[in-house]
Amino acid sequence: MGSEGDANTNQRKPRFLCLHGFRTSGAILKKQIFYKWATQVVEKLDLVFVDAPSPCQGKSDVEGIFDPPYYEWFQFNKEFTEYQNFDECLAYIEECMIKHGPFDGLLGFSQGAILSAALPGLQDKGVALTKVPKIKYLIIIGGAKLQNKSVAEKAYSSGITCPSVHFLGEQDYLKKYGIELLESCGDPVVIRHPKGHTIPRFDEKGLETMLSFIEKVQAEISK
Repeated sequence: MGSEGDANTNQRKPRFLCLHGFRTSGAILKKQIFYKWATQVVEKLDLVFVDAPSPCQGKSDVEGIFDPPYYEWFQFNKEFTEYQNFDECLAYIEECMIKHGPFDGLLGFSQGAILSAALPGLQDKGVALTKVPKIKYLIIIGGAKLQNKSVAEKAYSSGITCPSVHFLGEQDYLKKYGIELLESCGDPVVIRHPKGHTIPRFDEKGLETMLSFIEKVQAEISK
């Protein structure tokens, strides 16, 4: 038998499919996370980054900061209540999960976070991700709820029961919507930061909270 250290080295890391923000890319999200997040966080996770299915259909907010190409998960009206290519987006995410999985959970930022938080409920209702294992964990950065009534009813009516950690920025324009999302979660872990709508760095408390969340996930998948 190996030592406890050997066992820890060989154990499977929690595997998360990572969904980027609107009009960015998987490569951009990967750069942001690996640049801003502490090594002791990213080394404990198995993160898989993919691009959204639709090429960017307008100007990207990260133009001039990160190189193209840019992608978007689905399109929406000004009120965020009507969607285009939403079902196609769900099917594409399922394809990614089949191709690169199995996954323990989803990590999402912005539009990717909105999707990630909605998917467990849609999966439970049998309207999405029917061919892949159940989503067990969520990492939500700058998230919110979907505003389309029929989709929201399916996504949140039974609550989000899987363990989740939510990053809330004090200056994030989505902050109040992120708080609304928390109300649909059974037992959310919250990491607050002083920045806006961005991938934040960890302060000491946030790092401790995140490592504790990962430790819990690791213990559960190792049973």
